[in-house]
Formats: sequence, C-alpha cells, structure tokens
Amino acid sequence: MAMPQNSTRENGFCFTQPLDFSCPSPRPGESGRPLGAVRGRDGCSTPLSNGIASSGAASPSSSCAQPLCTPSPAEEEPPFQEGIKYVSAEGEELACGWGGFTPGCLQLCNTSKGVLFFLCVASFLQGMTVNGFINTVITSIERRFDLRSYQSGLIASSYDIAACACLTFVSYFGGNGHKPRWLGWGVLLMGLGSLLFALPHFTTGPYEARSAAQVGVCGGNQSLPCSQAASSLSGYRFVFMLGQFLHGMGATPLYTLGVTYLDENVKTNYSPVYIAVFYTAAILGPAAGYLVGGMFLNIYTEIGREIDIAPENTLWVGAWWIGFLGAGAASLLISIPILGYPQRLPGSQRYIVMRVSEAHQLKDGSHKKASDPDFGKTVKDLPRSVLLLLKNPTFIFLCLAGATEATLIAGMSTFGPKFLESQFSLSASEAATFFGYLVVPAGGGGTFLGGFLVNKFKLRCSGIIKLCLLCTVSSLLAIFIFFIHCPNMPMAGVTQMYNGSALPGGQLNLTAACNAQCGCLQETYSPVCGTDGIMYYSPCHAGCKRVSQNLRNGKKVYHECSCVDKALLPGPGSAEAGKCTSSCAKRPLLLCFMFVVILFTFLSSIPALTATLRCVSDRQRSFALGIQWIVVRTLGGIPGPIAFGSMIDKSCLLWQDQCGEQGSCYVYQNSAMSRYTLVAGLVYKVLGTTFFIVACLLYKPPPPESAPGSSDASENGTSDLQEHKPSLPAAEDI
Repeated sequence: MAMPQNSTRENGFCFTQPLDFSCPSPRPGESGRPLGAVRGRDGCSTPLSNGIASSGAASPSSSCAQPLCTPSPAEEEPPFQEGIKYVSAEGEELACGWGGFTPGCLQLCNTSKGVLFFLCVASFLQGMTVNGFINTVITSIERRFDLRSYQSGLIASSYDIAACACLTFVSYFGGNGHKPRWLGWGVLLMGLGSLLFALPHFTTGPYEARSAAQVGVCGGNQSLPCSQAASSLSGYRFVFMLGQFLHGMGATPLYTLGVTYLDENVKTNYSPVYIAVFYTAAILGPAAGYLVGGMFLNIYTEIGREIDIAPENTLWVGAWWIGFLGAGAASLLISIPILGYPQRLPGSQRYIVMRVSEAHQLKDGSHKKASDPDFGKTVKDLPRSVLLLLKNPTFIFLCLAGATEATLIAGMSTFGPKFLESQFSLSASEAATFFGYLVVPAGGGGTFLGGFLVNKFKLRCSGIIKLCLLCTVSSLLAIFIFFIHCPNMPMAGVTQMYNGSALPGGQLNLTAACNAQCGCLQETYSPVCGTDGIMYYSPCHAGCKRVSQNLRNGKKVYHECSCVDKALLPGPGSAEAGKCTSSCAKRPLLLCFMFVVILFTFLSSIPALTATLRCVSDRQRSFALGIQWIVVRTLGGIPGPIAFGSMIDKSCLLWQDQCGEQGSCYVYQNSAMSRYTLVAGLVYKVLGTTFFIVACLLYKPPPPESAPGSSDASENGTSDLQEHKPSLPAAEDI
C-alpha cells in the first residue's frame, strides 16, 4: 500500500497541499472514516497533517470533539500496536506570526527549513560572540581596563556559570512549553548581553597610550613601577561579567530546546541532518569571530584619533567593541522571526504519529510514566523526571562520554594554538590562523558528516552508539601521533648557554659578558632571531644598540648586537624581531594526524546527541538535553582547560616575571609538551571509549511488539504506516 504522494514532497520537508478532512459518503464495503485520518483508541479521528484546512473542509481541530463519521461497533477496527504514539489535534494555532498578525507571506517561512535557517543564524551569532570575539579581545580588554589574568578568566567563566544555573529550569519548563518563545527571548537576551559588553567603551574616557618611546635595546629599557595603584577601570569587570551572564542565559534554550524543536518537526531519519547543520553553523561562528575580531583589532579603539604606535606595539588597544555592537544588533533582529513561530509546525503531526519509541526500557517499567500527557507540566514532577533519567544507564553513560569528549574539545580549543606556536615556532596570530584552518574543515566537516552518516544508514539507537564508539577508537589511535615532536629552536640562556654549551642543571642564565653592561630587564620579553640562527630573550639580551625598519617585510631589525656572532665577517651581528623560523620536517605529519583527531572527535558529536534523544522518552527530551549539558559543562567544559593547562604548564622552561611573581609561560619544552598532551589525550579517549562500550551493552531497546517493522521502520514513516495502518486508503483511491 503506497502513501498518498500529493500530500507531501519526497523528502518530507515541505507540505504543498493540506489533506482534505471532509467526510465523503462511504462506498459499500468501506468503513466510514474521514480521508487522511487515523482513528485513536477513543474512536476520534486524528489528522495526519496539522496543515491549516482550506475553507469548506472540516477543521482538524474539531475532529476529536465531533467526529465526522462514527463507525458502528461492527465496523470498528482493531486497535494499533503499542509502539505507535497518538496525538490529538487540539485546535492550537499553527500560523506563523505575532498574536493576531499572521500575514500570508510569512507562512512561506513556516516550515522546518525556515526554522533551521533562523536557528542556524542564532547559533552562528552565539558562537561568533562567545567563542570568537571574547577569546580574541580578552587581551585588549585586560590592557584597556587594567585587569589581571584571573579577572579576565572569571569574565570568560561567567558564561558557563550562568548556563549551568539556568539549564534545569529552562529545559524542564521550556521543554513542555512554547519552545519558539523560549528560543526567541533567549536570543534577545544574548543580544542585550552583547550590547552591554560593549557599553564600557562608551562610558569611559578616551584611551591614552602611554609613552611610545623606543624600549628594548641595550641601555634603553624603561619599566613601570611595580607598586602601581589599582586602576578604577578594573571595576568594569562586573559589567563584562553581567554581559556574559546574559550570554549564558540566552544561549541555554538554543542548544536544548532548539535541538528538540527541530527533532520534533521533521522525519526521524532527517533529524540528525538538521541537527548537524545547526551545530555546523555553531562551529563556523567562532572561526568568523576570530577573523572578524582580528580585523577590528587592527583599528585603533578611539576611531578617528591619530596615533603614532602600530598594532604590533604592546600599548596598542584595538576596536574590540565593534563586533559586540554588530552581533548584539543582529541577535535582536533575528529574535523577532523566531518569536513568531508556532508551538508546532504545520505537518508535524504526521511525524509524531509515525515515530516509534526507542527509549531505554527500565526493568520496573517506570519509563512508562513519562508517556503520560500531563507528566512534566508541574514542579512536583521535577524530582520524578530527574529520577527517571538517573535510572537510565544508557543516558548516564552517554552523558559521561560526552563530558570526556567535551574535555578534549575544550582543552584542544584553548591550548591547540599554543601547541602549534611552540612546536613550529610561530607567532600567536600565525598559530591561531593555522589552528583555524584545521578546526573549520575538520570540526565543521566532522559535525555535518556525523549527522549525514546516521541518516544515510538509517541507524537506530544501538547502531548510533556503535558509530560513536568507532569514531572514538579511531581518534584514540590517531592521538599516538603526539609521540612525535619538533625540537625546540635554540634560545640563548634558556635552552643553551650563550656560547652554545648546555645549561648546567637546566638553570636559566640570561646574563652573559656580552650583555652585562646593558641593564636588561626580565619583564621586557620581546624575542629576536639573530643572524646566527639563535633566539634571544629581547634585543637588549642580544646586546643590540640600534634599530631600523626592514622595508621588505616591515619588521624591526636590530644592529650592533654584541651577543650575535656574525658568520664570516668580524664585528657584531644583527637580529630581526620575532621568533626564528622552524624547519621541522615532522610538521606535515603532525598536522595531518591532528586533523584526524579533530575530525573523528567532532564526527561522534551529532550521533551521540541523536542517541541521547532516542534513548529517553519523547516528553523528556528537552530536559534530558539540559541535564546532559550540565554534566558536560560541569565535568568537561569547565575543568577541561584547567586540566590541560596544568598538564602543559609542567613543560614550561621560561616563566614570565611580574615584579617577582610568576606570570604566564613564555617558552615550553616541546618534547615534554607532546608527552603531557599525549597522556591527557589518552586518558580521556580511553574513558570515552569505555563509556560508549558500557552504554552500548546496557542499552535495552523496546521489545519487537513495541517497535514494529524492520530496523528502519522508524526512519521511514511510509513503512510504518504501510505495515500497521492497513485501513489507510491507497494512493490510487485518492
């Protein structure tokens, strides 16, 4: 029996004609039932599509209240099997608009593709702002508002703190409420947070760069006194924290309710593709944030003011605030169409009827409580909802596996550029660009490919978990590449003595006879590369006395450097600003396998998310995602950078000296850094593999009679209806 082909297009995405719910006169031998409707257990006629009925047709909302045709007991059909869900049309408004304003032109966007577009824009803006702009401008904000590193770290953490605080409330009540309204107000809050984040630029006086005098050469060092009074500008950190709190609160519905809203309004087998597109946009956002934010930082913060310092100068503050103004305005605009969407899209009813439960079956049968239509609508059901999820071992171990993967992702995104910078002797901007070239195709491509594979092979829950396991094992094998490392570039006084001999006992010694009279300060770190191929801590430590500009590449060139050996000619050599270029032959191999690690790590993200949605009851999906996000952030996202950072800091050779206090690390030992990265990666990948194995072994699918049809029955709505709804009219009858 074939499905009617005139009610929907092949891909099931777009409905062109509403089904006619009028009741034709029954022909002899036919049961009197309205065309295109399925009878529930109470004998009511429930339409397969929630499309708005045309004039002259009976409203689908009235089909249960007043059945158009009531069959006699003799004609009544046997009830359907247990696995199929029935949802009555309750007369809810399905038009796109705001209140009574629902113009016909807006209904063109009232589709799953329209929702996907606006949610993708919202997730792109969130990623660009929180993971792009914030990370790009944090150094400029520290300099502009005299903040310490721990204060800027607290600003960055405020986002996760707010998200964790709101997740339970939003996912529980929003999951049973009007999802688009929660999403729209959340995006609006994000926009307000971005505008608030830019506010301090307009409420403070103009930035005055201190002296642009030449510093760094032998005898020319200048330093600020250590006992500087704390600036009153540091109080603005609370404004930044509040902006980040609004970012966190606003983004909370996006990755919980947004995912479930997409999942509920498309065919089951298309859901992973939609979610993958949504998450791909979220991954491309930070890449755009780094690029656009970097461009804005090349503009002086006081636009229009003449300044005699270049962006390379440590006193330079770029226009950090422009990106937040643009992102804030865009978020406010994009929230308007999202607020106009209905609670359920037209046509989504047929997908709900088709859906077959794959929820994990608890031994005591308590999972059936979540199928109650009234379950989860009040606060008193919250403890029971939490208990049901805690009794679901598949869900618990998928959460733990997600936390281990999130730890790696957070650690790699934070310290990946630093790893490349140290291994290949790159500048910070070059390393960030290099890492962006790795993450965009590997992360974005892996995210989309994961959803595509689930759809292509029509995987059920157990198959999806096995795919996650395969991806995790593949990245586990690739992570052994960190056995390989590039040698450190020689640095006088740090990796070797000034005369080229090894440092005794690994002790630093930045002073030598060639720079003893220069009065060099360790606070001034500005590495230079001598013509002898050796790096020096600063021009002063290289004994350089004169500086000029290289017209070819714009870099500063220092002359008369007494510590630099001139190859063949007598007299002092010269040095160029910046690190010496590394010629490591292992670079292509390292980059190739790092690409593989990132690809397979992101490849499992959408399948793992899909498995989480499948292994819980429909009414608990939003809440389950909220609980999972709490676990992932608490055990993975927040401690991930801390764990990786503490491991990598053990490989530091040269620490910053801030008036006698230890600051950040300037130079790492590459071999130790690779070794510690390997250890951290192996620990978390082994844990992730273990959790996916346990989740797969403990998953208990519904019995065959509750999940009728072949293995792809739930993916192909046609097969569900063909095999288990024999009373539906065939296409030729329509």
